[in-house]
Amino acid sequence: MGEDIKIIEYRKEFHEDFKKLNLEWLDQYHLTESHDLLILDDPQATILDSGGFIWLATFENSIIGTAALIKEKEEKFELAKMAVTAKYRGRGISKLLLEACLTKAREMGAKTLTLVSNHQLNSALKLYEKYGFYYIDIGDSPFKTADIKMQLRL
Repeated sequence: MGEDIKIIEYRKEFHEDFKKLNLEWLDQYHLTESHDLLILDDPQATILDSGGFIWLATFENSIIGTAALIKEKEEKFELAKMAVTAKYRGRGISKLLLEACLTKAREMGAKTLTLVSNHQLNSALKLYEKYGFYYIDIGDSPFKTADIKMQLRL
């Protein structure tokens, strides 16, 4: 299956897929917040216009996963909105999306990549740990349900 999965850049026509994929897991864990909806309703303004990127995983002409890089400031990006639809989880798609984000962050000269998450997301946290992310103080977050913050030095 791996060779049939492609990672492509976000295009406006995939907006509903991007939103649906993220709401699927957010709703599953009861984590959907107004700040999520702000981002998901307008990824152009909240991610792309400020120098960020969104990647989509495709399989057989369907969008099955997504991940985003949000530019926080020069040399610092946030990994955000990573999702894989339930039917395709456990097949390495998150790894492909994460690697696309890491490659792009490095190309953009990022020195630090952060993310916020929730303790319920064990599989995601294990993946981040595997790639060298480590836990840091949560500090300020616009997400009330974010109880974990991780960082990776690039």
